[in-house]
Amino acid sequence: MLPINKEKVNKILIIKLRGIGDVILSTVVFDNLRKDFPNSQIDFLTEKPSKNALQDLKIIDNILIFDRKSTWNRFKQIFEIRRKKYNLVLDFFSNPSTALITFFSGASYRVGFPYEGRKYAYNIFGPKERDKFHAAQLHIEFLKRIGLSSDSLELYFGLSDSDKTFSYNYLSSNTSNDKLVVGISPSGGWDSKKCDPVKFAEIADNIAEKYDAQILLLWGPDDKVDALQIHNIMKHKSILAPDTDIKKMAALLSGCDFVVANDSGPMHICTAVGTPVLSLHGPTNPYLQGPFGDKHEWIRIDELECIECNLLKCPKKHECFLDLPIERVMKKIDSLIKKNSLLERLNEKN
Repeated sequence: MLPINKEKVNKILIIKLRGIGDVILSTVVFDNLRKDFPNSQIDFLTEKPSKNALQDLKIIDNILIFDRKSTWNRFKQIFEIRRKKYNLVLDFFSNPSTALITFFSGASYRVGFPYEGRKYAYNIFGPKERDKFHAAQLHIEFLKRIGLSSDSLELYFGLSDSDKTFSYNYLSSNTSNDKLVVGISPSGGWDSKKCDPVKFAEIADNIAEKYDAQILLLWGPDDKVDALQIHNIMKHKSILAPDTDIKKMAALLSGCDFVVANDSGPMHICTAVGTPVLSLHGPTNPYLQGPFGDKHEWIRIDELECIECNLLKCPKKHECFLDLPIERVMKKIDSLIKKNSLLERLNEKN
């Protein structure tokens, strides 16, 4: 393996094109790279929707946008990146397009995954065993294997002052600071990853009943129908969050005491903004894709034969969510509250 001479690295490019949760998980390298290269320029190449996670972060220098819809723009970008004269390119995406960009970058150190048909692009390889590590830890293993710092496990999501002000003003006007504020996020990407509204409503009602908590329903463009259903099914009062962009939603998530979410972008946002989260899993593997860090919890029905099916649509009756025993869910909630001392912190505020 080619050793990295840190003294010869002053410009670094990180590549992670999509989706927003995966981009957040890749930010675990930021602190570590800054430790090794405190004065180097660090840029990030991603697609436009994922830019939201990186805006307003001072730890990186520039965000470059990859346009996959235009072949001409893709080739143009290859030459633009070459002109920037990066010394180190970390291709955490390693698909055919990013392999090509990395290969033609002219960087002395070109790091990527050893996939067949793309090895030509790299002179340093990350771990081959991708399914052995949590998606965030995979990036840490990447750094370890190339001899870079790997101590920090910090994730990042950029929030502007206006995002934080919006969240503060909204929560101050719509919630009481003497009760827990619990976020419910029905986002999920694939249909099969989304817990059914009736089960979410049951979970939310039990939290409201046991802890006298305020329930805040957070939603994106594809989740409004589910959020409204949860709102209408619930026996307890819930607060339907306003229509916002993802950065303001992230700010609202950061203002919650804890959140219950599917395996989704908002779940990963919680881990980045420091909000404890319980994630609900059916078709996906929480050991690889669950919330990253000790302050969080996840739950699934391990004994279900079809668990972790990875199917986009459920061919059965969505038992992985509909049959989640509420007693098990509440035990996880109890653990989440206890390990983060949420009731003690609530009392201190009042």
